[in-house]
Amino acid sequence: MSVAYLGLGANLGDARQTLKDAVVCLAQQRTITVLAKSSLYRTAPVDAGGDDYFNCVVKIETSLPARQLLRLCHTVEEQFGRERPYRNAPRTLDLDILLYGDSSIDEADLIVPHPRLTERAFVLVPLVELDGELIIPQRGRADAFLGAVRDQRIEKVATCQCPMLAAQREDESSAPPTASNKPLCR
Repeated sequence: MSVAYLGLGANLGDARQTLKDAVVCLAQQRTITVLAKSSLYRTAPVDAGGDDYFNCVVKIETSLPARQLLRLCHTVEEQFGRERPYRNAPRTLDLDILLYGDSSIDEADLIVPHPRLTERAFVLVPLVELDGELIIPQRGRADAFLGAVRDQRIEKVATCQCPMLAAQREDESSAPPTASNKPLCR
């Protein structure tokens, strides 16, 4: 079994729901165990146009070799309607292998660690959230690269969309904190 980290992103359709559904889809694979999921983040597109992206990172344990994991990721993307009309096109779902154990892979269609991992806040921030002491093979501690991405817009998104929470947030912004206005859901 190998531990891997996958980056998930989407900016077409109901991107938030797509990411939630994609994590469930991954968890339902008999060759994968989802060990942890980061918070959901909203980010500006990098080197692309279109709407903002929603992103997260999942830590998995898998019996699949890296190449088969890549094929599975592409299959899941296709199930969610992923098309590849041009490089960096908006997408219904993007699944990237960020790390695969301590492996360093450099093949035409599979590079691990992901080649832009340390340059993109949308994967680096949620990755560090999952493991603040994570070592990226041949590069060093993941958190050491956070300073280089601090100018990229990234915001943590509340996962609860219930109307009661929205109303509570409005009330909290105009009232001092008390025991009666604690969060309803997390």
